[in-house]
Amino acid sequence: MELNIIKESVEYVKSRLNFEPEIGVILGSGLGDMADTLEERVVIKYSEVPNLPVSTVHGHAGQFVVGKLGNKKVIMMQGRFHFYEGHKMNVLALPIYIMKYIGVKSLIVTNACGGANTSFVPGDLMIIKDHINFAGSNPLIGKNEEEIGPRFPDMSTAYDKEYIQLAKEVGTTLNMDLKEGTYMMFTGPTYETPAEVRMARILGADAVGMSTVPEVIAARHCGLRVLGISCITNMAAGILDQPLNHEEVIETSTKVKSKFISLVNDIIQKI
Repeated sequence: MELNIIKESVEYVKSRLNFEPEIGVILGSGLGDMADTLEERVVIKYSEVPNLPVSTVHGHAGQFVVGKLGNKKVIMMQGRFHFYEGHKMNVLALPIYIMKYIGVKSLIVTNACGGANTSFVPGDLMIIKDHINFAGSNPLIGKNEEEIGPRFPDMSTAYDKEYIQLAKEVGTTLNMDLKEGTYMMFTGPTYETPAEVRMARILGADAVGMSTVPEVIAARHCGLRVLGISCITNMAAGILDQPLNHEEVIETSTKVKSKFISLVNDIIQKI
């Protein structure tokens, strides 16, 4: 992603703000209501920001919401962009770089996904400890801007160990049975086949989805600390003998959103 493109987007977003947010949150399908809890809210539609596309997926409002959560200054993405919408991978990185250059130091990325681990049940929340990029592409392909980050970023601790421990401690305090596992990204938009889910399990994946990985790669590229949390909205294909649909994803994430909001809110206060 060219630096002049990023800076043009950053300048617009900065012009709309009266403070620098320190924590970024990407809200996955059905989880966007958390942004409504912010105080002193400023809403910036993606369509207003130079160089940003528009989110087209049901359950994604398509806007930045900036405000205060307790004593923390936060920017939330109500909806994200996906590779399957036809965007180039580096476009998926642009919102992350925008957040970095307006002051964000830490990123909490969330998603709704399918459970590949047969011990999971719909409604579980999973702390992401690692990921597998099965999308066949990477948002950093192309010219590297050294001002943003290194040509070859280290991904050995993509998900911050201190933040993982913090999330576990908050979960215990809230009496939540949080899971922990590896997230595997497929391109979508089709749901995975039973054979693909078996493969994912063999490769070590506990959950499968169509997002998150490009954003985390971009975040690590530019030096953000990352925490990932998945909402297991359904069991992946072949585990249960039933068809999959996006309505089920939205329905399950809606049922657990109060639990999710409590978890993320308490984590933000302790970061």
